Amino acid sequence: MTHGQSAENTRLADLLVRIANEDRAAFDALYRALETPVYRFIRSKLNDPFESADILHDVFLEVWRSAGRFEGRSSVKSWVFGIAYRKVIDVFRKSARTDLTDSFEEEADTDPNPEQCLATAENSAHLLFCMETLKLDQRAAIQLAFFEDQGYREIAAALDVPEGTVKTRIFHAKKLLMRCLEGRRVTMGDV
Repeated sequence: MTHGQSAENTRLADLLVRIANEDRAAFDALYRALETPVYRFIRSKLNDPFESADILHDVFLEVWRSAGRFEGRSSVKSWVFGIAYRKVIDVFRKSARTDLTDSFEEEADTDPNPEQCLATAENSAHLLFCMETLKLDQRAAIQLAFFEDQGYREIAAALDVPEGTVKTRIFHAKKLLMRCLEGRRVTMGDV
């Protein structure tokens, strides 16, 4: 965690302590700080703005109710993203939208430069299409790693899985994204 991230986490953790004491101004400040990235994360999974807004409301209601139970084992941001992820999973389970298990063997991601995977997409429409082809758990890991700039440890805390599982999901998701993007470029005649 960089100094800037550490300062941000300290500020957010202080807000959580105040929220645990029912400080509405602190809740408002936390909401304003995290509303956009959490909504974007939820929306990327559900692709429904109204349902995403409802889930966002549920996430922050849960934050209000359980702020006193935050133990600091992860960053505040990871903790809130974890709540969001579990709420999205609940929606998927209720509607039986997807199989939530990994079908790949555990294999760690050893690529030190993950940006190369996404940099190959010259057109964001291709990337968005390919992101939609990933399983929910892979998409969540990619979203948190590349769009929310979280590390493996933070993602593991948010998704409530071991760090090795996060590495595996990202490894396989990057391979699937690359395959999809290459296929779309060939299909679209960009080669």
